[in-house]
Amino acid sequence: MENILQFIQDNLPWLIEHKYVFIFLGVAVEGINTTILAGFLASIGAVALWPAFLLALAGQIINASGWYTVGYFAGSKPIDKWGRKDEKSRRIIEKVEHYFKRYSGRAIFIAHITWSLTIATMVMAGSFKYNFKKFTLYNFFGSSVWVLMVFFVGYFFGQSYRYLFDYFKNIIIGILFLGGAIAVGYILKMIFRLVYVRFLFFNERLKKLHYKMRDHLNNFFSDKNSENGNNKNLS
Repeated sequence: MENILQFIQDNLPWLIEHKYVFIFLGVAVEGINTTILAGFLASIGAVALWPAFLLALAGQIINASGWYTVGYFAGSKPIDKWGRKDEKSRRIIEKVEHYFKRYSGRAIFIAHITWSLTIATMVMAGSFKYNFKKFTLYNFFGSSVWVLMVFFVGYFFGQSYRYLFDYFKNIIIGILFLGGAIAVGYILKMIFRLVYVRFLFFNERLKKLHYKMRDHLNNFFSDKNSENGNNKNLS
């Protein structure tokens, strides 16, 4: 294990010297890759577990709050410019917008834990001037679950590398394990995004079906009432 730590010390000394600052700023600016790296470094003993986790959580909360601020002052312009580039993107953003208007807090939480459309949702929350205290609450819980999941991916791969270290005392293997952790993170992100988008479209279809059935029932009972009224008049 000393090999990988020595490699970091020799080639990335600034990472060792300012490791906790790097984790906080890295997650606040970038997100997923730094969080996975933090979990990996914690598992091999390069950083302390809880400080790394808490700083990653703080960085993620700051990241989401930053995008909320962008939406608060810029309105929907960022979403209109970057989120509606084509027909498919436009439809997805519209579904997110409709869902947010109905379930604002739930939308913020789900956007975090599914790693999907997070920036768009946070900007949307700001542009709608969603209550900041409520936003902070949902942001905290959503960020906590997100960081826990992503941090665990890095930690798991780091632990796997530690178990195999006795057989493969090679820095390249450690880098491959870290790369594998990042790849798994992005695969999970793609899967969660797909599930979330399908859920939004399914939810919209379900709502339309509900309205259609309600209209049919209203028409049915109104026709029945009309028939009963006509029968009474005839009698």
